[in-house]
Amino acid sequence: VQLQASGGGLVQAGGSLRLSCAASGDTFSRYVMGWFRQAPGKEREFVSGISWSSDRMTYADFVKARFTISRDNAKITVYLQMNSLKPEDTAVYYCVADPTRPFLDTRYYTSATSYSLWGQGTQVTVSS
Repeated sequence: VQLQASGGGLVQAGGSLRLSCAASGDTFSRYVMGWFRQAPGKEREFVSGISWSSDRMTYADFVKARFTISRDNAKITVYLQMNSLKPEDTAVYYCVADPTRPFLDTRYYTSATSYSLWGQGTQVTVSS
């Protein structure tokens, strides 16, 4: 199974981007999916996660009310709509997924070790 992320790019502060990540090589949709990011010189950090049924979502405090995660299970694709972008949102964004625990408690969504699949990352650059 592979994760392919897309949608990154260069945007001015206050602008929007929509990231997409599709899982290929598997027909099952019961993945917990999410996004992490890593800025230059900084540690990787959790951004958002979503349950396979979309009934549970979590966000890092720094993106609440600006980012929205969603998914399309027919396509095994997760999206991250990013609005009101700030220069500090500049980072490589990684799509993540875990097919083994579809009912994972949301408390564990923030941990990188909860995810067995990682995409290649897509660069998001926000200019001031």
